[in-house]
Amino acid sequence: MSGLNKGVGKAEVTLKWDPSPMGTPAHDLDLVAGVYTADAPYGPPAYLVHFDSRSPDGTITLHRDSRTGQGFGYDEAMTLELTRLAPLYARVVVGVAIQQGGGRLTFGQVAHTGVLVREGYSDLLEDDFAAVADATAATVVEFIRDGAEGWTLRPLSVGFDTDPRDFGALMGARRP
Repeated sequence: MSGLNKGVGKAEVTLKWDPSPMGTPAHDLDLVAGVYTADAPYGPPAYLVHFDSRSPDGTITLHRDSRTGQGFGYDEAMTLELTRLAPLYARVVVGVAIQQGGGRLTFGQVAHTGVLVREGYSDLLEDDFAAVADATAATVVEFIRDGAEGWTLRPLSVGFDTDPRDFGALMGARRP
């Protein structure tokens, strides 16, 4: 980053998908954020933020949670106030897990999936999960603390064949 670029300070990650066909179990996709320390940036997460939770310091919040995908546009939204995170934290990974209550369901089986990462009015990343169509969970983006410059965004499209409970432990691991 150049000296004039402050990096990413506050980002919003939004998720959309179409509801399941009539008469079938609801499709429930969930945003998940894993926060990692500088001492173990690829180790277990210091904490996870997902439905029914927020970060202990209030810097990462899920403020819209949909269990069906019904609505207009993006149905789930998570705000990450990266500049407020304590210096102890060096990496944040955001992913999406599909609840498997109605049987195994992959991104390719859910119509019109999409994720958008924005800062203010600027779109930073957009993805439709086509690259991970056979996965039941996927990482989307990682934010890495970049010293005095702030936080750097890096696309991180990696698919997993796992349930939401195990995804939280796997999502931030180092990839070969």
